[in-house]
Amino acid sequence: MDAELSQRLTRLLDRLDHWLPPAAEPVNWQTEVAALWQRHPLGGRLVAVPPRDALTLDDLLGIERQKQALVDNTRAFLQGLPANHALLWGARGSGKSSVVRALLNALAGEGLRLVQIDRHELASLPVLVEQLRHQPQRFVVYCDDLSFEGNDDAYKALKSVLDGALTGPPENVLLYATSNRRHLLPESMDDNSGSQLVGEELHHGDAVEEKISLSDRFGLWLSFHPFNQATYLDVCAHWVARVSSGNVSWDDEARAEALRFATLRGGRSGRTAWQFAAHWVGRKGLHDKA
Repeated sequence: MDAELSQRLTRLLDRLDHWLPPAAEPVNWQTEVAALWQRHPLGGRLVAVPPRDALTLDDLLGIERQKQALVDNTRAFLQGLPANHALLWGARGSGKSSVVRALLNALAGEGLRLVQIDRHELASLPVLVEQLRHQPQRFVVYCDDLSFEGNDDAYKALKSVLDGALTGPPENVLLYATSNRRHLLPESMDDNSGSQLVGEELHHGDAVEEKISLSDRFGLWLSFHPFNQATYLDVCAHWVARVSSGNVSWDDEARAEALRFATLRGGRSGRTAWQFAAHWVGRKGLHDKA
């Protein structure tokens, strides 16, 4: 009987091998500063990655208030002081993801460790948080471009980790998220059908309350907006100098081209400014070689 049971267990393990990812070395958080969370059917694993680039906080112009608020919140967290989960929301290309990358470059030496989780993997967020709970380091778990569809239940796992579970998140983990939506979930006209005006107070219906309750669990809200023309041009000038190492001048021709570039792209943002700089410096480099 024991031999038969052993054979059955062996066959079962052979089948499970096809579902498991290749074995990975545990992340050495003494030397590594960032990792990706990869979910699999039996849980998930952390895979160390190098920082994407050398972006600095000084490279990000036009969002000084947002930068300072996020730096202060993160430094408080690293020093064991009270700090909030953060939601960075607003216009696309306005610096939400970039400020998180620059934050890691600036504060990794002070102990910051970053774990990125894809929004499609949020159902396994409680598993990830439990893996980090007993580590001595302090972690920001970061989800980029966070949003949910109306029939997506993964937001319930996020709500639970943020504030809803009995134990709550561990004291060494904060959640930062970026989104184009302030309330993360899609909003429709039907959501307001349950709202009522009682005296002079507006009482939202259950659908609206459910959507607001998710973003309310982030204690720090930072809004990002499209640049005005002057700020956009300042950012273009910065990136032209940075990308070209000071070899391409910022002149009236570059300024006029930057404005045309933004018009064709349909908006002014930090991303558009960087893309213009790559276009302009690359074109100048080709002409110089011709």
